Amino acid sequence: GLASPTEGSVSVLGDKALTARELRDRVGFIPAGDRTFYLRLSGLENLAFFARLHGLRRRDAVTRSLAVLEAVGLADAATRPVGGWSHGMQKRLSVARALLIEPDVLLVDEATHDLDPEGAQRIRMLVSALSSRGTAVLWATQRIEEIRGFADTVTLLAAGAVRFEGSVAELADRGSSGRYVLRLAGAALHGDVGRARLQRVLGASASLSLPLAGSAEHVVLEPHAGRSVGEAIAALVEAGVAVLACRQERSEVEEAFLSLSAEAGA
Repeated sequence: GLASPTEGSVSVLGDKALTARELRDRVGFIPAGDRTFYLRLSGLENLAFFARLHGLRRRDAVTRSLAVLEAVGLADAATRPVGGWSHGMQKRLSVARALLIEPDVLLVDEATHDLDPEGAQRIRMLVSALSSRGTAVLWATQRIEEIRGFADTVTLLAAGAVRFEGSVAELADRGSSGRYVLRLAGAALHGDVGRARLQRVLGASASLSLPLAGSAEHVVLEPHAGRSVGEAIAALVEAGVAVLACRQERSEVEEAFLSLSAEAGA
């Protein structure tokens, strides 16, 4: 509510006439940055302050703050200054702040981009719990794989325009990774002679690239048009090459993102 729109309109839960105060009482926000709290105050003091800004009386503000701290697993740290908290704890405090008003809509901005996998998973679980209780969640991220198994609907923005809108499965269908990383028994890739032998084995079914930097056991395989990765692997195994592992170089979701973004920049 600090600035008026120059054009266009936005509806929240079907209502375009909500005032700034009404919006703040219905929309929660988890920002990307961690400099949105008073670091010398405790977690409880921070939340009570923000609860008061939402109009809660002092006693109710403290009660509600304690409840949301418990919900995000921070009750034991409630009275400690936030400046001494870990980054992951401060992220969870951001979730707790968004919970103060029991939002109808939750906006999430890159909430996990600088967290370790365990911390990121905890944030996703907390937000998923909110969604399961009926909160509409709008999650902005550049971590493409994060949306798999997490988002109901995906909107891809590139160069200021919507390039895709649909389900994760539909987005994945837009991209197909044609390159695979194989881990082979080390002896199979011994020098140029070994690589040349592997290419002869594959024949017209696929092409091999040089092993990945820093690895003597990996090679990138790209099946030719109309040929499958399974066919190429079968040829290697039949020739006595031990294929220890196979994975796509990039997932279909990432491939689709890169393809659609490239179209936007063309």
